Amino acid sequence: MNRKKKVIQTLKKKAKKQNAKLHKSNKPKYISKADREKLALEETQQNNVTSEDAGNHAHPDSE
Repeated sequence: MNRKKKVIQTLKKKAKKQNAKLHKSNKPKYISKADREKLALEETQQNNVTSEDAGNHAHPDSE
């Protein structure tokens, strides 16, 4: 491969990489199975706490 072709090839390669960095993917970030389970557990615990709080504060005059 001659020198001119090699230089052009490397410059095109750099330009392609820079262009790829500019256009981010719309694909969502990967979350591992363990992390998904942990998030689901936290969410259910949070929902249970909020439903219990709502149940306790629903009728304060009924005491």
